[in-house]
Amino acid sequence: MGNIRTVNGDIPADGLGLIYSHEHLITFPPDVQKDRDLELSSYECSLQELKTFRDVGGTLLVEATTLDYGRDPAQMARMSREAGVPVVAVSGFNKAAYFPLWVETTPVNEIADKLIRDVIDGMDGGPHKAGHLKSGGSYNFIHPLEEKTTRAVGRAHRETGAPIWLHTEAGTMGNEMLDILESEGVDLANVVVGHCDRNADPYYHKGLADRGAHVQFDGVSKVKYYPDSSRIACIKAMLEAGHGKRLLISGDMGRAAYLAGYGGGPGFAFIATKFIPRMRDEGIPEDAIEQIFQKTPAAWLAKF
Repeated sequence: MGNIRTVNGDIPADGLGLIYSHEHLITFPPDVQKDRDLELSSYECSLQELKTFRDVGGTLLVEATTLDYGRDPAQMARMSREAGVPVVAVSGFNKAAYFPLWVETTPVNEIADKLIRDVIDGMDGGPHKAGHLKSGGSYNFIHPLEEKTTRAVGRAHRETGAPIWLHTEAGTMGNEMLDILESEGVDLANVVVGHCDRNADPYYHKGLADRGAHVQFDGVSKVKYYPDSSRIACIKAMLEAGHGKRLLISGDMGRAAYLAGYGGGPGFAFIATKFIPRMRDEGIPEDAIEQIFQKTPAAWLAKF
């Protein structure tokens, strides 16, 4: 297994324990996003949350805040050092509603070059490197600019080897984004399709995994979408389909209201202290839990 690229340098993938594969620490969504609960702008509150992750056994956190969502590499790197938790940053984009104007006016290969520099040289001209790439789609359609950025991500992946994570709006358009990446020559084993539990359809999940992609359930604890019983059922369906090695689970707690450090909940402790014990109680084997939270995310990230 190779190395994982964190904001403070490459680290060996071997020997890691609990990994959260899609979370947020510092975010500044663009003004078009009127729901400011999505803004995580307190360094101290976010640091407290990262320390909580460490204290419940966390060993690596994948930070998913993109170029169009207020990414702050320097604060991420400082926070990682202070908490003693390696953090993997991202280069790429969320969805067209958030894109800055330059995405429309910049040729796709120049966008890819920007992403490549973030991975190889350092994000935004600084010293802190991105360790994965991100693109996304809209709800039940792919905007032309989302196709453009997805192609840029595919080309940046082919140049750098950096793994890819896909934002799906309510779990839709996963296959269509995989089609774009495949047309760019991407091996889908390097790709995670996110937010799949927002579309709690085992047939859909199996189809993505049959293509070689990874499936991520990252809405754990978000009862407003589905109770965790639905996620447990979807996990079991993936295991029964023989795709236990293609499943990742995280919390995507990108709201102040979700984070204990900001006075909300359930926070980063929930998966480690409540959801994983529930998985055990519901009969999910220990080796499957280790695969989901340790082996699979480490192998997905270890491309350096």
